[in-house]
Amino acid sequence: MDLSLSDEQTAFRQAARDFLDKEAVPHRTQWDRDESVDLAIVPKMAELGFFGLTIPEQYGGLGGDYVTYALAMEELGRADSALRGIVSVSSGLVGKSILFHGTEEQRREWLPQLATAAKLGCFGLTEPGTGSDAGNLTSRAVRDGDDYLITGQKLFITNGTWADLALVFARTGAPDSGPRGVSAFLVPTDSPGFEAREIKGKLGLRGQATAELFLDDVRVPASAMLGGPEGEGRGFKVAMSTLDKGRLAVAAGCVGIVQGCLETSVDYAKSRTQFGRPIAGFQLVQDMIADISLDADAARLLVWRCADLVDRHEPFGVAASKAKLFASEAAVRAANLAIQIHGGAGYVDDYPAAKYLRDARVMTLYEGTSQIQKLLIGRDETGISAFV
Repeated sequence: MDLSLSDEQTAFRQAARDFLDKEAVPHRTQWDRDESVDLAIVPKMAELGFFGLTIPEQYGGLGGDYVTYALAMEELGRADSALRGIVSVSSGLVGKSILFHGTEEQRREWLPQLATAAKLGCFGLTEPGTGSDAGNLTSRAVRDGDDYLITGQKLFITNGTWADLALVFARTGAPDSGPRGVSAFLVPTDSPGFEAREIKGKLGLRGQATAELFLDDVRVPASAMLGGPEGEGRGFKVAMSTLDKGRLAVAAGCVGIVQGCLETSVDYAKSRTQFGRPIAGFQLVQDMIADISLDADAARLLVWRCADLVDRHEPFGVAASKAKLFASEAAVRAANLAIQIHGGAGYVDDYPAAKYLRDARVMTLYEGTSQIQKLLIGRDETGISAFV
């Protein structure tokens, strides 16, 4: 793998950083306190290309490669992980599912709107009783003539109250059909019987809309099944394959958190004086900064390796698990160290260290916990599955 970036990739990264430093960084603390980002930033992000990356031009996107996508997710993670989630769920989880598993009609209807953020999407997989055990979800989709009636509940759904389109996973097979009985449906959120309730009081990602979804006999045409009739029973495979790319996005966002922790720690250590000199000159402070710097480089290279595999159309699932596992745990470590370097100042939100820690903590949980990633890596190394 060539680790150097092209001129185009470097230019996009700088443009993304300049934009976010102006439009997001000055407001992220207030968004966090308000528990909502200002959605006026979404069309501005779309204009710069955040939502259209990796969606082909024929469907209204920019095309582009996954290394550039990883760079975008890193800059979003450095600026405000709530923004990263909006993009990676709407154009990533939902958009990529439609791109790779939808019918041509579904691609032409939805992708141009997602690529420009004219509409936002949410990914309706997790349920109150099924997180890591997604193959046993209980939401039901029952055939009724030319339609399906969908009933169920979803939990911890990013963009849930902002989305115009929900990709809902529901059981079309028998109750005991397991993963083979799950199908996916494209459900407009203004459908009768569809309700989204925002979850407040989160530890982190407070500016990002997270919701419970309630579906009570939501009627959708059979054409809403992702992939058409051939998509029946393929929902679990769709979810798992899409989450591999989602893990790449989360990992890249975590690299941004680590990089942000490094930058704020260095800046603070240079300006903060104790015992007559900057604390940046203290050996143990440099020890902590060195640990953050090392994690930033290691996590970034794991992310770039995964993105490069995607671009070369080679298997990348295990690489995504490794990148997501290492980068998410590194983000927590880096944020803890950043608070230690800041001392008492790191415990209040006048500095970004506290927000980085709160945002980082969920990264080890969603889109596959750290423990699930270890089982995936272990299965690849041993050839033996530890899953039930």
